[in-house]
Amino acid sequence: MQNRPLTNYLERICALDSALCIKVNRSSHYRLVRWSFRLVSRLGDGVFWYTIMLGLILTQGEAGVAASLHMMIVGLIGTAIYKWLKGKTLRPRPYAVHQDIWLAGKPLDKFSFPSGHTLHAVAFSVVALAYYPELGLLILPFAVLVALSRVVLGLHYPSDVLAGAAIGALIASVSFLFV
Repeated sequence: MQNRPLTNYLERICALDSALCIKVNRSSHYRLVRWSFRLVSRLGDGVFWYTIMLGLILTQGEAGVAASLHMMIVGLIGTAIYKWLKGKTLRPRPYAVHQDIWLAGKPLDKFSFPSGHTLHAVAFSVVALAYYPELGLLILPFAVLVALSRVVLGLHYPSDVLAGAAIGALIASVSFLFV
């Protein structure tokens, strides 16, 4: 009987997570919102980050190469961790569970936890901003929009996005111990 209060608490958190996901996803019914977040999500697949890395290499020379290599290593580690977690948790995507959630983007796989887009957006942001804080006005809003896009498009629950952000921040932060 001791586990029942914990179970009730976790059930309430899951219900809140689903309700928030449904509410945010409703905004995707507007064409401009849907199109904008699809674009952000697509850029968050890597295009934005690769462009930043190339720009750093071209404009900053060796320092840009160092920052870009750091971002690439963090990205590879992030990919390994999020794929491992997805394979262990096997959490279905929200649109596959809730009829009220409209799939407005293309899923990369069947599973939801954690958000790899968000994990990478945060990890790359932390590393890039450590080297070039002046990029904050460009990178921070984009990272937030990537995270939001995942819920708007019906691909992730808010908890997937929060977990991805936390994991990305942790990976990037720990990486500085080895630089």
